[in-house]
Formats: sequence, C-alpha cells, structure tokens
Amino acid sequence: MTAYPSLPRLQISANQRFLITEEGKPFFWLADTAWELLHRLDRADTEYYLRTRAAQGFNVIQTVALAELSGLHTPNAYGRLPLQKDAAGLPDPLQPDLDGEYSYWQHVDEMIRTAASLGMYTALLPTWGDKFHQMWGNGPEIFTPDNAFMYGKWLGERYRDVPSLIWVLGGDRPLQTRRHFEIIQQMALGIREGDEGGHLMTFHPKGGVSSSLYVHEETWLDFNMVQSSHGAGIRNNYRLIQTDYQLHPVKPTLDAEPCYEDIPIDFNPDNGYFDEVDVRQAAYYAVCSGAAGHTYGHHSVWAMADGVYSSVDMEQSGAFFIMPWKEALHRPGAGQMQHLRQLMTGVDSLTAQPAGHLLEEPLSGANTPAAIQGKNYIFIYSPRVCMLK
Repeated sequence: MTAYPSLPRLQISANQRFLITEEGKPFFWLADTAWELLHRLDRADTEYYLRTRAAQGFNVIQTVALAELSGLHTPNAYGRLPLQKDAAGLPDPLQPDLDGEYSYWQHVDEMIRTAASLGMYTALLPTWGDKFHQMWGNGPEIFTPDNAFMYGKWLGERYRDVPSLIWVLGGDRPLQTRRHFEIIQQMALGIREGDEGGHLMTFHPKGGVSSSLYVHEETWLDFNMVQSSHGAGIRNNYRLIQTDYQLHPVKPTLDAEPCYEDIPIDFNPDNGYFDEVDVRQAAYYAVCSGAAGHTYGHHSVWAMADGVYSSVDMEQSGAFFIMPWKEALHRPGAGQMQHLRQLMTGVDSLTAQPAGHLLEEPLSGANTPAAIQGKNYIFIYSPRVCMLK
C-alpha cells in the first residue's frame, strides 16, 4: 500500500463561502490544470512537473483518472490501461487495472503521494465526461447508473484514507438527459459510500456555465465550479461567480477552467492566443467577485503536449499547441498566480465579500472593475489603468 503524507483534510468554512483545513485555517485554492498528467507522463516527468508547480505556489492539481485523449485505448507511459475489458471487448469500469508490476492505478497512487509530499492536494476526476456523454471526443460511453455507483464506491474505498484528495465529478460535458444526471448522481453516491464522506466533492461543467446549473442543490456537492472557458470576447467570468454567490443553499464557488494561457482564442489560431494578461484578468475578476480561489491553466500543460501540433490529436506540426509542456511550465501567467494567493493569504480572507456597491457607475465591457472587502481591507481590481493629467 502507498503511504500518503498527512496533509490536513479540507472542509467548508462556517459561513459556507470558503475552504478551510480541518484545523480551521483558511485554504486559498490555487490550482493548475493537468488533465493528461496521469495518462501521459512517467514518474520522473511527473515529479518534475509537480516540483515546478509547487515552487510556483500552486496547492491543488486538477487531473483525470480516465483521461480525455483516448484514455481508455492509449496506454500510459508504462504501457498500462486503466481498465480491463469485458466479454464484449469494451473497457469495464468494474475491472480496474491492478495486476502485475506497477499497474495503472499504482501510478495514480504515486502521483497523489508525490503531490502531497510537496504540500499539494489532488482534485481528481474519476472520468472525463466523454465516457458517459461522448458528444465529442473519443469516448466510448462505458458508464451506466449501476456501474457508475460501483466504480465510485471502489474509488472511494481505495482513497478513503488519503487526506489530500478532492473529488471532481463531471468532466466538460452537460447533463442533458436524465441518464446523464443519474450516472453522475450514482457515481457521487458510490464515492460517498466508499469514502464515508471524508472528502470534499464538486462538479466540473461544460464551458460557459457553472456546476450550479446542474447540481447545486445536491447534498453531495460541497462547492461549485465554473468553466468560463476559452471563447472569444471579453473576460466576464465575474458574472458566473456573482450568480453563484447569490444562490441558496450558500456554497463556495471558483473558476476551475478559465481561458488557458497560449490557447488559440475560440480554439482557432487565426484569432490569436490568450496571454498572461487574459489569465491574470480572469483570476482577479473571479476572486474579487467572491470566489474561494482560482485555477490557472496552460494549453500545452493540460494536454502534456511534447511539441508543436496542429490539433489535439498531436499528429502533425502546426499552431494549435505552440510549445512543449516543459517550456510552458515557465510562462509568465503561471508565475503571476502566486501574487494572487499571497494577496489573499495576507489578510483575513474568511471575511471577504463582494463590494460592488463601492464602485460608482463602473465602466462596462472590458473595463469592468470588481471589488471585495473584508476585515481591515478593500481590494479593487480594474483591468485598465487610466492616467489623468
């Protein structure tokens, strides 16, 4: 059995707005997006990635057990697939790869352990959304309400005693049918039964919405996640955060997938690329609107792209991924995220609340400011600085 470092478990604050440790200390979520980490990197590269992000001030890593990019058919760095096949030749969620030397799930264990040893939590998606609602991507759809419950229970039992884990259901797909909802509901209930409610749980939605659209009132949802996404237009993720902030029951919220640094705007290289200004604006907009933290992402890092490629398939050279992931780790936006964390950990963050009433007739569009106030502080963010003579 893997020995896991004993980080304090995370909980929800008494005012239901923020995350805290079980010791009662504020926890400002500063995550990095590494969806393909478990699928594409070996142990040495995994450690390099994690050490780099820890040094940059990140304290949560978002990743996926059954990965998006052909995660059920393309083996990991050690030639292992996450699931064995059933009689029909399909990957079976009830038969995880556990046999032999260094199985797929032992590699998952090692990543969680290494992250925890560096003081970082793992926000783990049991599966990417194409495995229950293909819509686009590789799939295949392998989940039913019944096997989703059993898979969730197995995961919950396996990681019951790992304090550094946060569960993230969903995976970039809408819940369009009753079947979709039931699969997620049963997976969540299975995890809860397996881990006896020992970990926080949330939901990663499709682009442009919050988890609150689908599951806000579910008792298993501890906090909301927004995906403000990568579309063209001005950064206005503050709207989604503000909407969540007004909901009842009160729950924390944060933007878990804003625009990635160096991703083509609206996924089209002809539109140019989001840069550090865009990712910084999304981060300050979210936190100054009441978010409990923020997630950064780089386009090459989420996919662990090892070169320059024309598409997500990573088969031909082109302008969709414009650098390898090791170079991308050091892009300016990543380094700037630590300043946001330092700002919020330097004050009594548990007293923070939106303070839009302090802004008299604020500009709209790309110049919209945002403000929060707490005990002995007021922070006002404006994406543009106007110099008056």
